Amino acid sequence: MSRTGTRPRVLIVGAGLAGTATAIRLLCFARRPLEIVLLERRSDYRSAGVAYHRDGNPWDYVFNIQAGRMSVFREDVLDFVRWANHEADRSGWPEPWAGLRFVEQGPAPRRIFQDYLSDRLAEARREALPGVVLVEAEGEAVDLEVRPTGVDVTIEQSSGRGGEADRSPEVTVLRADQVVLATGLELREPVFASEVRTHASFVRNPYSAAGIRKLVSLPSESTVAIVGSVLSAYDSAGLLLRQGHTGRIHLISRTGTMFRTYPGGHEHGVLRLPCPKTLLEPYRNREEFLVRIRAEWDTACSTVVREHPDVSPVVVAERVVKAWEPHLPEAIERIPTAELRGLLDEFGTALAALRVGVLEYTMAVVERALHAADGAVRLVVGKVEAVRPAESGRLAVSVASPQEEHTIEADLVVSNFGRESDYSRVDRPLWRNLLRRGIAEPHARTGRGLEVDGRGVLLGPGGVAGPVSAVGALREGDEIVRNGRTGAFTFNLAAIKNHSIAVAAHVIEQLEVEEDVSARIAERSSARTSEWTSVGSPARSTAGSTAGRTAESVAGRRGGVGNLEEAARGEFEDAVVLEARRLASRGRIERNLLDSRLDACIRSMGERPAAAVDAARYDRLMRAVVNRAAVERLTDVSVTPRQLRRQLGMATAEEQEE
Repeated sequence: MSRTGTRPRVLIVGAGLAGTATAIRLLCFARRPLEIVLLERRSDYRSAGVAYHRDGNPWDYVFNIQAGRMSVFREDVLDFVRWANHEADRSGWPEPWAGLRFVEQGPAPRRIFQDYLSDRLAEARREALPGVVLVEAEGEAVDLEVRPTGVDVTIEQSSGRGGEADRSPEVTVLRADQVVLATGLELREPVFASEVRTHASFVRNPYSAAGIRKLVSLPSESTVAIVGSVLSAYDSAGLLLRQGHTGRIHLISRTGTMFRTYPGGHEHGVLRLPCPKTLLEPYRNREEFLVRIRAEWDTACSTVVREHPDVSPVVVAERVVKAWEPHLPEAIERIPTAELRGLLDEFGTALAALRVGVLEYTMAVVERALHAADGAVRLVVGKVEAVRPAESGRLAVSVASPQEEHTIEADLVVSNFGRESDYSRVDRPLWRNLLRRGIAEPHARTGRGLEVDGRGVLLGPGGVAGPVSAVGALREGDEIVRNGRTGAFTFNLAAIKNHSIAVAAHVIEQLEVEEDVSARIAERSSARTSEWTSVGSPARSTAGSTAGRTAESVAGRRGGVGNLEEAARGEFEDAVVLEARRLASRGRIERNLLDSRLDACIRSMGERPAAAVDAARYDRLMRAVVNRAAVERLTDVSVTPRQLRRQLGMATAEEQEE
């Protein structure tokens, strides 16, 4: 993994969905030589992560959303379905999947997503420009140290020598110009299970190979307690029921929230509804605020039912939540931090249930067992206080509810207690070191995820501490307060798609700006170098930020493009569409053609400086402005992917008619 020549290096920590998606975008976006290192500590998680790896996802586990929404490319909504129908190797698939023709609204097994991501990463690697290379490396990043010339990343790798007892990891330090953290979900340690974490009848991680083995080998008459009633709980319950389980299955939920089943033919959609104005009034107290929310909610739902009769009653709530997202940041600003955290803790599951549903394939078998008079599934509303070994050899689950406190004895307890979103509590070396060094800071307003700026760059207590960005679950709190994306939307595939686009584009921009500035510095005499540096600051990083501020100032005209738009509105829009299409293109030849057209378009815009050097600099800065506008276009959640394709002129004839 040694750096060669002057080729810059980007290190992505984590090769699950978020890391792989970002690597794909970097391979497609890069226009100059670049080395992309995709680091993963677990080989079985590569191109999969915890959610999709084969060992933890039996064939009965399907996506929580329709197959047509599983494309890794937001601008190509049916890519996954096409791959599953025409490219996937089905030689080892069981029925009914082996002979199934996948459709947009239908189910698909989660375990095949690993093959899909691997294929799309390989495609991006083949179609990358010469000099743009991908290195897939194994190891765990345990520390980062920001230097004037980059970031030193300490990586531990299994040595593979000696016996298990004396095996110790090899430690290497890798220098990177940019680092992207895509470490995925962190497991929360359930306090209630402190006495049984290693007990044979306790499943801490239901998406592990060991957890799956315990579920599938369990005698059918056994009593099972599943802590939680969220989407992962349905996977465990459904797996048991499909293999003929007859014993009682207790779904234990603090709130009693059950997710709705998507209707047949359900499609993603975004409605424009009036702003819920009373939510923008000053925050007084929780009770009064909840009264206002309920009133606005009832009004919005009634509006959807009345003005959009084509919307299924089952997804009215989903449409309202999406329509409110642009207005929520302003409402959230008015809520004190302690109150905001309390609201999120109390209503987090309910918000997720409003925002997403479950496919009938998963939910139908659970609902039948839940509602039948002699059904195997029982919903238990209450808080799990403790899980302890019982005298019978089983596990005793103590549940406290408003009405009573009771104990359930179970042969197997499955914990779906969720992930740890407070990074001050994550007990991994990387996060302890990043917080200690001031490179990262837990999200102050929500206590969920990390502080980042508008482009996904990590913020420490003193601001940006280095060229380190984040994608995926690490940005949950920021998604809530910046974009109003509450519930499961804060860390699901839709958010990851947008993060991968925006972070990859930002990383490429920073590397290109630094390369351009470094070349300019080299051309100047040492006496004039002071123009680009400040006392006590590294020349390279200050130069990059100076050029970056120049690009920001150009972008600042128009609140996007300003005077330029007034003078050349059509040319700028053409340039943005060309750049968006270039970013969306997966073929090298097409990208090169679009790149040439974009250069010509930029040279024709406005009044360029007469001097060749200044004109070239102007073109580079304008390209950065156009790129940012194109990224905004590609990540605009106020339009559906199909609407986006039509806007960019990428829609097929069939899509144009829809």
